[in-house]
Amino acid sequence: MDNNYFGITDIGKIRDNNEDAFIAERSSANDFIIACVIDGVGGYSGGEIAAEITRKSILHYLANPEADLPLLMKEAILAADAQIIVEKQRVKGHENMACVLTLAVIDLRQNKLYYVHVGDTRLYLLRDNSLIKISKDQSFVGFMEDSGRLTEEQAMQHPKRNEINKALGFGMGMAGQEDYLETGESPFLPGDLLLLCSDGLSDMVNKKEIVSILTTDSSLREKGTQLINAANTNGGLDNITVVLVKNDNQSRIHEATKPASRPKNTITAPATVNELDIPEMQAPPKNNKNIIILLSALCLILLVACIYLFWQKYQLSYSKEPLPVKTGNGKNAQEIKLQEALHQLKGNTLILSDSIFKSPIILTESLQFEKDSLFLISKNQITIKSDSAFRGNAMIIQSANNYVYLENITFQDFNTAISSKNNALVLKNIQFKNSPNAIQTIYDLPAKGYINGKISRSSFKADSIPNTSK
Repeated sequence: MDNNYFGITDIGKIRDNNEDAFIAERSSANDFIIACVIDGVGGYSGGEIAAEITRKSILHYLANPEADLPLLMKEAILAADAQIIVEKQRVKGHENMACVLTLAVIDLRQNKLYYVHVGDTRLYLLRDNSLIKISKDQSFVGFMEDSGRLTEEQAMQHPKRNEINKALGFGMGMAGQEDYLETGESPFLPGDLLLLCSDGLSDMVNKKEIVSILTTDSSLREKGTQLINAANTNGGLDNITVVLVKNDNQSRIHEATKPASRPKNTITAPATVNELDIPEMQAPPKNNKNIIILLSALCLILLVACIYLFWQKYQLSYSKEPLPVKTGNGKNAQEIKLQEALHQLKGNTLILSDSIFKSPIILTESLQFEKDSLFLISKNQITIKSDSAFRGNAMIIQSANNYVYLENITFQDFNTAISSKNNALVLKNIQFKNSPNAIQTIYDLPAKGYINGKISRSSFKADSIPNTSK
């Protein structure tokens, strides 16, 4: 094996089998290094088979990489996804198998890397002793950590850290949807070190400890072994896989050159007036009355426009925050019970059981809660309906509510059912009946400074039958 790439996997201390797989090798044409970590989803039967299907698909498609390398990498992943779906349908015991992965292809001639990622495996770049996480964890906890709402330590200890949103094998054609796979490319400079790993490492070893190992003066084999040992020392709760790639090219040093100097003792004669191309001066028009009238009219129009825009901004500043609209009617018992249950909730999950909550629940005020995250789940489809005199929203999700999950709920007769403040919102089997504005999203942006970013396309979709998957 070459000295600039290395891969290793370990079963860990708890698992009975290793559902991880990896690739660390050169392409047959010897032009690229293929690095990949694949994690058969823990606890699902057939995860080991899903990982091996994906490994073989990648090696087949990348045996002789073509010019459009990113497209070829994506095709390899989509082919693996289709094969996993077929295997799930063919073998009953494999009906829940899936896998996540991070694939990187490195072109050392161009000092560049390309990657494709899905799930919670990770891609790191070590440059100048600084470790940068390139990939994003496609999970609830990963989202909270990447957005700064959880620290690394909190994310590593979170009970839902292994629950993923995306994987190969989750559904026919899902991997082909836009934005399902994370793809990208990055400079891979001389001296850079690439780390691909499964969550068996990232859940057990923090960033500081990883950096301390990667920056030691040792071989890639020794670094990989030290990372595995560190994960096992900290518990080894899952399979552990590590792939390392080093750019050992020599840095290009450009020789400095002096700027061209002007000859000394050279005196340039000043140009004479006749030699300069000076345009002939024209006398201003004698009658400016019409111009003055026109400018005055324009100024008046501009003043009226400014006053109108200021008035609009003044109005919006008072209507920006959706406020609960109260009615003269008293609250009914079901509404009081639901709002009190939200306020008194000890954890973050409220189950709406048929024995306690009777459908429909009529609202005369908007539902609000103070939890950082909320899972509101009904065992059977339950209806939350607007009182005939109520004109507010069914639910107002405040800025402090970072993540909201709703399941098996029908919102009926609301002009706007849910008002959200740029929160993470997940819906499962939610219906909106006679509610023309299902979800209203409001973004709080600072008044000063330059705003950068984008509003991603919604991933909500409508199904004719309820989703019964777990």
